[in-house]
Amino acid sequence: MTEPRFLLLLVIIMEILLGIAPKADRTTWFLENAPVFIIGLCLVIFKIRFSRWTLRLMALHAGVLMLGGHYTYAEVPLGFWLQDLFHFSRNHYDRIGHIMQGFVPAFIFRELLLRKSPLRPGALLSVIVISMCLSVSAIYELLEWGAALALGQGADAFLGTQGDTWDTQSDIFCALVGALLAISLSRWHNRALA
Repeated sequence: MTEPRFLLLLVIIMEILLGIAPKADRTTWFLENAPVFIIGLCLVIFKIRFSRWTLRLMALHAGVLMLGGHYTYAEVPLGFWLQDLFHFSRNHYDRIGHIMQGFVPAFIFRELLLRKSPLRPGALLSVIVISMCLSVSAIYELLEWGAALALGQGADAFLGTQGDTWDTQSDIFCALVGALLAISLSRWHNRALA
């Protein structure tokens, strides 16, 4: 079995296992897992080829999303462990998700642009990739806002703000940190693409 097929099978198995009796209600579970469904569908339909490293990061990101969807981000046990370890005031598992929301798409966008556009490694590519990651993060925050308007209090678990007035801004900042971290690894990524 090839590695891409193995990763796809692994994600499908994780999705099934974490979809059985989620701690979150089914609507929250679906909303949290929608990006996994959409990206997976796009990969299968459009047969987009990515490097092994980018596919591995995508599978890892899917795992972060599915775990958050199973428990709700405010209730993921790893977040409570980090909260106890670092004496945080809240469960910060959602911050891990938002860092991944910048980190992994940066590799995806960078790889797509290097393969499908005349852009070459450099400052312009980095600025475009970071801008695209921030756009994805902002769109996600707008979708959360739309869900909050549509579902009312039923969206509390999906939003996972945990009383943080600056949650939206913090989420976008975390995506920026993730994108910047990915860009800082661009030399490594260039070797992975070769």
